[in-house]
Order: sequence, then structure tokens, then C-alpha cells
Amino acid sequence: MASLLNLDRNISYFTIIPALILPLSARYVSGLSGPGRKLFDKMNPRGHLEALKTAKMDEELRGRLLRAEACCANGFEALPLFAAAVTAGNAAGVPARTMNLLSVGWIATRVAYTYVFIWYQGREKLAYNAVPLRTKVWLVGITTLMSMFVLAGLQQQGEK
Repeated sequence: MASLLNLDRNISYFTIIPALILPLSARYVSGLSGPGRKLFDKMNPRGHLEALKTAKMDEELRGRLLRAEACCANGFEALPLFAAAVTAGNAAGVPARTMNLLSVGWIATRVAYTYVFIWYQGREKLAYNAVPLRTKVWLVGITTLMSMFVLAGLQQQGEK
């Protein structure tokens, strides 16, 4: 167990796995479990969004399921950028401790983003603050991600 807590061991490549699982967890919420399950067509998963839009259901539930589906798409859109940032940082020789902290930090922001996007944003009393909170969480995440690219560039310049 102590070796897992050693920040000098590079675990940043392993964080790409949870980065893939997070969008899948949002898809699980939108269509693979609960009320969205009966609308999910395994032969045409891309049609799920349209099925959610047109199905007869409670509007609060529809909103949550649509947000979960959008969160899934957003996670898959962010995945290549994250994988590239991790690869760039490691290839450039950014210290393992730094890459670990940044990559785990990005995963933490994506967990928070998923929660805020799907559940927090739909609460009526909090709706006014929901979008700004989602944006703030996203900004922290994208700053963390871009830091990996910037550090990779600085590391490469320092080697010349």
C-alpha cells in the first residue's frame, strides 16, 4: 500500500483509465440503468439522445437524463486531450510527482464536473448558481490539463 502512495512513482498514464470510465458512468446514468434503460437501443446507441428527447416522462427526469448524456459526450470529447497532455508531459520529462498531481487533479475535477452537470445543475433552488459552478469546475480542470502541455513545453526548452 505504501508504494501506491509514493508520489515519485509515475501513475499518470494509469489515470487515463478512470478518464475513460467517467464518461461511461454518465452513460450508465442516462441509459444503462433506471428509467432511461428502456429507451436505450444497444443496436443504435447514438439514437439514445433523440429517444430521451421524445419519450413521455417527467421533465425533471428528462433533464437529468439529457444532462447525463451530454456529460457522457463531453467526457469522451475531453479524453483525447487529456491523454495527449499526459503523454506530452511524460515524453518531455516533466517530473513524475508533478504529472501525478496534475493528472489525479484533473480526474478529481472531472468527478466533480460529472456530479455538478448531472445532479446539482437540475435542482431548481440552485439552478441560478448551477451553470456558473459547472463552468468554474470546468475551468479548474482545463487549467490543470493545459498546465501539463505548458510544463512539457518548458521542459523541452530547458533541455536545449
